Amino acid sequence: MKKEFKTADLFAGVGGIRIGFERAGFKTVFANDIEKNCKKTYDLNHKEPKLHVEDIWKVDISKIPEFEIMLGGFPCQAFSIAGHRKGFKDEKVGGNLFFRIAQILEERKPEAILLENVKNLNGHDRGRTFKVVKETLEKLGYHIKAKVLNSMTHGNVAQNRERIFIVGFLDKKKAESFDFPEKIPLTQSFRLLVAEEAHDKYYYNNKPLYEKIKKDINSEHTVYQWRRKYVRANKKGVVPTLTANMGRGGHNVPIIKNSKGIRKLTPKECFLLQGFPENFKLPSDLSDSELYHQAGNSVTVSVIQRVAENMKIVLEGGRINNQKSLF
Repeated sequence: MKKEFKTADLFAGVGGIRIGFERAGFKTVFANDIEKNCKKTYDLNHKEPKLHVEDIWKVDISKIPEFEIMLGGFPCQAFSIAGHRKGFKDEKVGGNLFFRIAQILEERKPEAILLENVKNLNGHDRGRTFKVVKETLEKLGYHIKAKVLNSMTHGNVAQNRERIFIVGFLDKKKAESFDFPEKIPLTQSFRLLVAEEAHDKYYYNNKPLYEKIKKDINSEHTVYQWRRKYVRANKKGVVPTLTANMGRGGHNVPIIKNSKGIRKLTPKECFLLQGFPENFKLPSDLSDSELYHQAGNSVTVSVIQRVAENMKIVLEGGRINNQKSLF
């Protein structure tokens, strides 16, 4: 009988990492986030455990149920290109929250960890930030590997989204046996996930911005963005990175053209382009701006699932590769 591996989902958002891990056969026993609005979306889509809303610094570590795997898509604004790049010094947006992760690891010593962050974590402060993350985890006994994965090359999702994934195991042999999933062909088109019809509020027709963008947005097979002063077309034929500030100002929401006119993607379409299932429900009492924020702040579920599947093989004694080297 195979062991059921239990996960603690920190900085859980609306549960994208949870969905990926549960699809791979893991069981969620704890989920935490500080955002109250996330709880509305999370609880609407997940059975027990529901989202525990509390500042992670105030969570009683001893009361977290027993778990073997820690999951954490910890706040990335402090490391992202879009942020001010203050890194660990940026207390305002959670740059120091990594050290709370370290405290929980030190006290509970789970078998394995998965951390997710923006690609820029790797190069932030000339590599010093990532060096601190790596050395801190190693001092806690974890053997780690890290890699930047793109949703369109590793998740078969039509979104150009690069994120760094850090996987660690207490058992060095398991770490040596682990490897990240290989690239797979992109067979999915964004057109398959966007509806021909959408509510009039999403269309720019007859609105002030329409005159500025109508000449540049001329293909139904391209995704565009309005960059405050000009239109940018995505040359790769996929959706550009969905960001947490899509709903906070709106200029980053991708734009498409169809037979009815020119419109921005709907929040539902943004979730689908993050690999969320078709039946994922969105609360009716949350604004579009909040839902855009939640979608952009989440993860690509299919990428998470593939990483989780490889972790499970290794945790059960299998091997992904024959390499001995660690990152």
